Amino acid sequence: MIVTNEFQADLDRLKETFQSITADSCPYTHNFHLHTHYSDGRLDPQQLIQQAIETGLISLAITDHHSVDGYRSAWELLHAQPVASSQSLPHLWTGIEITSLLFETQVHILGYGFDPNHSALQPYLLGSAPTGHEAQVDQVISALHQAGGLAVLAHPARYRRSVKELVSAAAQNGVDGIETFYCYGNNDPWEPSVSQTNALMRLASQYNLLQTCGTDTHGLDIHHRL
Repeated sequence: MIVTNEFQADLDRLKETFQSITADSCPYTHNFHLHTHYSDGRLDPQQLIQQAIETGLISLAITDHHSVDGYRSAWELLHAQPVASSQSLPHLWTGIEITSLLFETQVHILGYGFDPNHSALQPYLLGSAPTGHEAQVDQVISALHQAGGLAVLAHPARYRRSVKELVSAAAQNGVDGIETFYCYGNNDPWEPSVSQTNALMRLASQYNLLQTCGTDTHGLDIHHRL
């Protein structure tokens, strides 16, 4: 893929955003893990975008499983907003969550900032988890990179292997970041789980990985997980 200067500038902006994220960023400033009814969430894109605007989010990504239909709908809704309010509108990045295999363990890879029309991604936009060779984590990461995006290991402390093993292996396979700031529960208020966050921050520093945050919303409120 030919990367234009404009596209590279957008990717650099996304990296800068991830580099600015802290434990206090989500859910009121940035939210990079949201689901709609286009996969297994309950919100429709209009509800999600309205909540994002009311919250005052700076940036967000809809990360439906194996689909970008929710992103496309939300993009149209955002760009239909009155011009007078455009300065207060959040920036919507392309996003997706892809099921893959790492160490024969099922993990989820979040993709951001990619070209949703790129041919490399089409096998992952069919609404169901990939199988066979395409399900291997290196293939998923490669497809996201070919499409000009970034690959992030979602909620690393939710799997059956240790976070040290998984983050190390993901880094070896070319992952760009990890979802460091995540609530391993559905606390009210939502906040990153302290012990997991501290461990993941150390691993991110060790492997020079970007760090992201997100509520992983599946319910009707973008400030909670369920």
